[in-house]
Amino acid sequence: MSSEAEGRFHILDVSSLTFGPRRAMLRTEDGVRIEAVYEPSYGPSSDGATGTETGTAIVVAHGFTGSAARPAVRRAAQVLGRHAAAVVTFSFRGHGGSGGRSTLGDREVLDLSAAVRWARDLGHARVATVGFSMGGSVVLRQAALARGTDTGPDAVAAVSAPARWYYRGTAPMRRLHWMVTRPAGRLVGRYGLRTRIDARPWDPVPLPPVEAVPLIAPAPLLLVHGDRDPYFPLDHPRMLAAAATDGAPVELWLEPGMGHAENAAGEELLDRLGDWLTRR
Repeated sequence: MSSEAEGRFHILDVSSLTFGPRRAMLRTEDGVRIEAVYEPSYGPSSDGATGTETGTAIVVAHGFTGSAARPAVRRAAQVLGRHAAAVVTFSFRGHGGSGGRSTLGDREVLDLSAAVRWARDLGHARVATVGFSMGGSVVLRQAALARGTDTGPDAVAAVSAPARWYYRGTAPMRRLHWMVTRPAGRLVGRYGLRTRIDARPWDPVPLPPVEAVPLIAPAPLLLVHGDRDPYFPLDHPRMLAAAATDGAPVELWLEPGMGHAENAAGEELLDRLGDWLTRR
């Protein structure tokens, strides 16, 4: 490996085979080590080829307290990978085997950018991102902040994403704020949910998702939200959709009976997501 490549990410346990999963520790711009898994496509491309590393890669951003190893994330990666796309999963800082502490969607944009860059360095000309809950807010903000750079995505899908910060309008969100803001809550997060949370408040407050949406075009954007989401009611996805500039390629799917994030995303929805991410 060249010194330039090592500066971007440090590879661990990489298979010598071209076809098969690869594992890596990626290094973000602020020096945090992020665990990531790359799975090449097992499905046929439009020309009938399989396993190509030059087509679309889908980067999956999990929700708060998730990780690359969680069953819901692995299930999502499996279904998305059926669409002739390679899939990159990773654990945000403070989650799973990654270093650092969770900043609840602030500096996580650097984690996502590291994963997108890895997909491009592996040869993918087109990279799409899909995020769930906190990961949904991160894909929106990262797409806006990285627009026009080598880490800017070619298509973006946000599932169960909040539109604004500090929302406490539902019981689950009030419990989450207690966990994040109280020492006892952060202990619960660390030892009960295996999530290490940064105790420092945001300074400055990061760009809200609703303000990121107008900055994403010309990349196409898909917003997906369940009508039974216990965390964020339907005014959140509607506010996000309304924030798009006139003529921007934005779609809104309101899913009947769906709850929250990757745990509530069924195979049929994931299949539609995979189709959208590889065709837009």
